[in-house]
Amino acid sequence: MSIISRSKELANKAKSAGAAAVNYQKNPDDYLLALDIGTEYVKALIAKKGKGTLKVVGIGKAHEAPTNMYSGAIADIEGVVQTCEEALTKAEEMAGVRAGEVVIGIAGELIKGNTASIKYRRADASRPITDTEMEKIIKQVQQRAGERARKEVAMETNNEDVEVRLINSALVSLRIDGYKVSNPIGFKGKEIIVQIYTAFAPLVHISAIERVCDELQLDLVTVAVEPFAVCRACLGDDVESNFSGIVMDIGGGTTDIAVVDDGGVEGTKMFSIGGRSFTHQIAQKLGLSFEDAEKLKLLADSPRMKPEIRKKFDSAIQRNLEVWQSGVELAIEEFDQLETLPGQILLCGGGAGLSNIQETLATGDWYKELPFARRPIVNIIDPETIEGIDNATDRELDHTFITALGLLRVGMDTLVGVPDNASLKAKLSRLLKN
Repeated sequence: MSIISRSKELANKAKSAGAAAVNYQKNPDDYLLALDIGTEYVKALIAKKGKGTLKVVGIGKAHEAPTNMYSGAIADIEGVVQTCEEALTKAEEMAGVRAGEVVIGIAGELIKGNTASIKYRRADASRPITDTEMEKIIKQVQQRAGERARKEVAMETNNEDVEVRLINSALVSLRIDGYKVSNPIGFKGKEIIVQIYTAFAPLVHISAIERVCDELQLDLVTVAVEPFAVCRACLGDDVESNFSGIVMDIGGGTTDIAVVDDGGVEGTKMFSIGGRSFTHQIAQKLGLSFEDAEKLKLLADSPRMKPEIRKKFDSAIQRNLEVWQSGVELAIEEFDQLETLPGQILLCGGGAGLSNIQETLATGDWYKELPFARRPIVNIIDPETIEGIDNATDRELDHTFITALGLLRVGMDTLVGVPDNASLKAKLSRLLKN
């Protein structure tokens, strides 16, 4: 697909619409773009970089064609490019600046995010631990995790030659002779146990994202696993945070789950049931088109729905809800490295707005077979609680933009890095470049 310079295209659109000319002379290096490419929508946020802060100055959103995405992954590059172009144009016209650098989210069942650990016995326990020694240990953890991810993807795709690439990596915990430390440099000891969260994606998925960036003439800063990005939004500026919680991003095609314990990402799991499957059930049960079923779903809490429609609607939702709930249980069950799961669940994404989902999680008995100390508290993430990112536009951001806000945070982690005197946890909790 051939795409002309977007600056010229935007100018032509403004001219043909009779709109006021937009000044695209601002320095694009001062801004960062986040693209959340979802199954239902593409969301674009442009933020002005500050010292430790980000200020959202442009917001764009565009609806995906049904065949553009499949289970959270790009299925039609040309179609996705067109949708991204539409969302990006809206954001750039609002911001008055042409985006240059971009961070993009990635999701889907073939994204493998797990916590891997390695036990390392040192030859000389009296010698202080060095940066070089820790880098060697970390590489061993990542190599082990990468081989595990490749085997999992190979088995699921029936392709022994599949290639995977490291996307995100963050320190979960580190112990020296059983003693937990945040920065091991300078310590002495015999045995080091390191736990690191790593996320890998098939190379074909990464290549599709890189192609989209090429077509849009954008400089790709990094790719981030979407539930990891949401966790970064929740953790905010404090990389030493003791935040614990289960984060669920319920999108159109997938539900992405991440568990954070004491500020460390324990892992991410994804399964292919999202808001779109609820819409299909509504359409089938009520004999509606997909588009009309989607409109009806958005009116789920409206008192104007007729009783006979409400009965069929609730029946369709309940049937799919049971399957979705089973997926949640199975995904959370895999986080078996924790004796007790965090006591709060934070929701975001378009599906989080469906009150039936909130009610099921908040009042159902699904949690009893899992290692919760008590019934978890369920809340929707409020964008205003995201630290370090302010909305400077006159448009309100809701829970459907949390992933995009998290992508901005990951982008700044990558671009800015951390001071040389920061703790090792602070350094490793930043996104590692490929």
